[in-house]
Amino acid sequence: MIMKFQISLLLPLACALLYVVAALTVKRAAALGAGIWRTGFLSNWAVALFFLPLLWGASAAHQPSLDYWQPAVTALLFFAGQAFTFWALSHGDVSVVTPVMGTKVILVALFSSLLRVGVVPWQWWVGAGLSTAAIMLLHRGSGANRPRVGQTVLLAFCSATAFGLGDVLVQKWLPHWGARQFFPPMFAGVGLLSFGFMPFFKAPLRAMNAAMWRWVGAAALLLALNNAGVLWSIGLVGSATAVNIVYSLRGLFSVLLVWGIGHWFMSAEQHLEPGVLRARLLGAGLMIAAIGLVLI
Repeated sequence: MIMKFQISLLLPLACALLYVVAALTVKRAAALGAGIWRTGFLSNWAVALFFLPLLWGASAAHQPSLDYWQPAVTALLFFAGQAFTFWALSHGDVSVVTPVMGTKVILVALFSSLLRVGVVPWQWWVGAGLSTAAIMLLHRGSGANRPRVGQTVLLAFCSATAFGLGDVLVQKWLPHWGARQFFPPMFAGVGLLSFGFMPFFKAPLRAMNAAMWRWVGAAALLLALNNAGVLWSIGLVGSATAVNIVYSLRGLFSVLLVWGIGHWFMSAEQHLEPGVLRARLLGAGLMIAAIGLVLI
């Protein structure tokens, strides 16, 4: 059982790395003029189509008397979290957005306690304090662009809140439904809600050129795989907190990858002052310490 649990946690670890690559790809697509919102729209429909075939193999155990509003609520929270993420990415840097979203692990612990899905030991509250300090460090590390980073931090925290509550509700409701019956209607709802992105499109989808489609297609696929992988991990592991402890390593990955391969994506963050990147790396390190306390 222990070995199975550890192997299952390799999936959110892979998603943590995949998320950072996806975020950099989204930023590159946006720089070419594709826009974050068109990428999000295509990504949501990609993951909806990915889960749709599961309905054919679903068990008949789920009765119509069950609460069909539950996938709708999680779809709404997922959509809200994604919208806040896109707003944050459109205002600020990946190496700020991703570490701030690492606070999701603390929020998952808090929501688990409030919804009686788990308990919150004292170590997790210390972790919350470390996460707060990390956010302040990321804020100071922005130099003259501080107001913009402040807005980015707020939007990223709102995203973490929506995603965190959604993860806990998935853990709470998924065993009663089963993955084959819960995820298809949930992501179908996310796809329908994504039509709300259309007013933010710079131009219709058909107006994108070949270069835009290459980056948008890659970003949409990576985001779809990441989103599907995280929620599927919760079903496999059975603990939203454990999954998010591992997944929060994306905060560290974001700083390291931007520093190391940001030029592959022509990311402007690659050329930030060394002192700014070091401050962000330290902030990410504090969040990793917070994650360690939660793990203990």
